[in-house]
Amino acid sequence: MIEIEDLTFQYRESDAPVIEDMSLSIPSGAFAGIIGAAGSGKSTLTYALNGIVPHCYPGDFYGSVRIDGNDTCDTTLTDLSQMVGSVCQDIDSQFVSAVVEDEMLYGLENYGVPHDQIEGRVQEALEAMGIADLRQRLIASLSGGQKQKVAIASILALRPSVLVLDEPTAELDPASSRNVFALLSHYAEAHGTTVVVVEQKIALLSEFADLLVVVEAGRIRFAGAPEEVLAHSEELLEIGVNCPRCTTLMNRLAAGGLYAGPVCTDIPSACRALCEVAA
Repeated sequence: MIEIEDLTFQYRESDAPVIEDMSLSIPSGAFAGIIGAAGSGKSTLTYALNGIVPHCYPGDFYGSVRIDGNDTCDTTLTDLSQMVGSVCQDIDSQFVSAVVEDEMLYGLENYGVPHDQIEGRVQEALEAMGIADLRQRLIASLSGGQKQKVAIASILALRPSVLVLDEPTAELDPASSRNVFALLSHYAEAHGTTVVVVEQKIALLSEFADLLVVVEAGRIRFAGAPEEVLAHSEELLEIGVNCPRCTTLMNRLAAGGLYAGPVCTDIPSACRALCEVAA
């Protein structure tokens, strides 16, 4: 679904590339997590996926980004926006309406979705995010978690092939964050949607993602299944990515020859492994 090949991009006002020689393949229906220290190029990568780079931000663009075979440089932003739905980090800046239902209708009407399909799409997206009861609520009266779900639902109603979210749980507590990820994972599995999430909560990403991508200074440092990436906990710490403490502990025991099992990505698996070590 997503093919990035030798991508390099430098903003016109910058002195150096923000992304350099990046290549990445994300299959259809995958849940991919992007993580890295501040300023590593994560947000620019999302702009490259939804076409904001290079269509809106001028600069030097080399290589290619293809979404379902469509080169983002040769595809209009309007056409790309129907393939790639985006939820930005500043959620309040994304809303254009005052009421939840109006927010849902805005995109559907703007893209000319047939009238007889609109109601079904609105209801399906609201139910997918578990917020059907918020349909008539004022957006200003919602909590941060509810707003996040409304923003996602308004994009899901458009039925994009790819959903890109930039730190969607930054303002949420752990329970709400996990709930949002669980809903996204369930929706992606049910509809074959490819989900790309930029997030700092690596433990949460590791629980739901099929693919973890670690970005360092505009380049991909690691990419693979969560277990493969978390095996490099010491290197991740050096570049500003904090792994779960249980993972770091078990990796250090493994490095000392005291543990030879699989990488532990959560507390239950680490507890079981420690019991084996202590036995």
